Formats: sequence, structure tokens, C-alpha cells
Amino acid sequence: MFSKSIGDIYPDYLYKYDTYINREMILKIRQERQIKLLELPNQKYYEAAQTVADIKSNFFDFSGSIIKVGRPDELSSEQQQRFYQSLQTFCPWKKGPFELFGVTIDSEWRSDWKWERILPHISSLKNRKVADIGCHNGYFMFRMAAQQPELVVGFEPYAKHFWNFQLIQNIVQQKMLAFELLGVEHIHYYPQFFDTIFCLGILYHHTEPIGLLSKMRQALAPKGEIIIDCQGIPGDLPVALTPKKRYAQARGIWFLPTQSCLENWMGRAGFSEINCFFAEPLSVAEQRRTCWANIDSLQEFLNPEHPSLTIEGYPAPWRYYAIARK
Repeated sequence: MFSKSIGDIYPDYLYKYDTYINREMILKIRQERQIKLLELPNQKYYEAAQTVADIKSNFFDFSGSIIKVGRPDELSSEQQQRFYQSLQTFCPWKKGPFELFGVTIDSEWRSDWKWERILPHISSLKNRKVADIGCHNGYFMFRMAAQQPELVVGFEPYAKHFWNFQLIQNIVQQKMLAFELLGVEHIHYYPQFFDTIFCLGILYHHTEPIGLLSKMRQALAPKGEIIIDCQGIPGDLPVALTPKKRYAQARGIWFLPTQSCLENWMGRAGFSEINCFFAEPLSVAEQRRTCWANIDSLQEFLNPEHPSLTIEGYPAPWRYYAIARK
């Protein structure tokens, strides 16, 4: 049975910011957190992280495309075997790449490509309070840490992703990184708090994208910056596709906008200075099957005879990246 205290595995950063977030909201965050903490005793992922919790390293490099942590010669043969088995537990690795004590993890998504596209367009994160909504295993959080932010809060409600992040965080101990087991629907609990919000690959999974954008705007400090990455469809009209059931075999896809539709969503949510700086079809080189993600991926989700269509007959996915201010 899970017996660790909350403080042991979930350091609370909120006490530092009680002048920014009122007590009522802090209580709401902690109440929601308590509910989600009940899901953490997932034995498979909890044990995978805990069996390597003794492994530490002073070496890490978050500045390159591959997040590098530890060196192979720091581990004994027994530790290497134990660590490799722990990493295998988290397959499929969907975000990355990582190099952990010499083990290169080639994830399904080339998340480094996304970060390299975004980085030239954003304000420096140095000394800023940042939200990473849908942070998954924390790949982007670690990349953000290289810019010396004051705080990065990752929002992700799934226990598997928490323990995947925690496995790495146990090694590097980055105090400016905090993982919240909350979703985008809770972001308004941080009124005018974040200087920068990243919402990468989230909007199209929700039934009320404009409502969520409005909540994110509430959480931004004055003149704060938001970066949106949204899957969508090609076209000039400001419309969104609602698939009947699945889209590219994925469940939980509700609205896939064109570029102008996404920009209109952001405008109607109150954002200004909206700039869509990337608009291209999603490539099978960016999302693909690997040995660390041995699952069907984009190649299998497209019509083999007409790759401009999904296997359901919908337009194949595009990605739109947009930046705006409050």
C-alpha cells in the first residue's frame, strides 16, 4: 500500500505565493490535489519510480534537443539493470527524446522539433512563472528549466505521467519544477499568476475550447504570454471539424480548427496580438513508431492510398502554433 506522506513526494510550492494567489484559491488547489493523490498508488508505475529513487547524479543538460541526465559510468551493473527495467515500465514513451545514464530513449514524438520551432518566438523564461498544461512526462518542463524560470508548474492529471516525471526529477532535483495532478480546467485557480502559459496539444481534446482559453487568460498576469499548439485541418474558412467518432484512430477529439478558426477562438477569448507562426501538415517523421514506443502511430492512422486523408476519410492533421498576449 502507498504509505509516503504528501510532503515526501509532492512538495508544496504554494506557500511561497500566498501574496499572489488568495487563500480561497490555494485551498481549492489543495483540495483538488488531495482527490488526485488518491490515484498515485498505482503499483506498476509507483514501484518503477521508487526502485530507482536512490539513484542520483550531478550531471544533467537540458539545453539540447536530447535531455541528458547522468553518465553511464556512475552506475554499477546492478543499478544499470534496475534502472533500465524501470525505464521499460513506462513504455510507450510518447514525449522525448531523453538520454538517461547512457540509455537513449527515442520517443514516439520528436518533442524537440516542437520546442525548436517555439523557442525563437517566445519571451525569455528567466525569472518568469510558467505553466505547462498537459506536461506529460515533463520533457518541456526540463527544457524550460534551462532558461532559469522562477517556477514551472506542469499540469497533468495522470498518475503514469507523474511517476515518469518523478523518476527523472528524483535524480536532478530541480526545485523550480512543480508537477500538479490537475488539468487545464483548473487553471483559473491561479488568477493573474503566470507570466507565460504553454498549452501544447490540448485544445482539440476538449468540448469547450473557447471556455478553456478564457480560463487560461484569467490565469495570465497582465501582458502575459500564451503559446498554443493545436492540431487542426487545412482550409481558409474559420471552421472546425467535429469527427463522428474517432479521428486518426484517436478517441476524445472534438474540434479540429483551421488556422483562422483557431485565431478566432483566441480573439473571442480576449487575447490580443495573435500571431500564428507555424502552420504545416503533421509529418510521419515527427510522430512515428520507435523501439521505445512500439505502437501504431501516424503512419498507420493515414489512408495508405491517399495520405492526405486519415483512415476514416477526414483531412490529415495539420499543426498550428500561435502566440498571443493578455
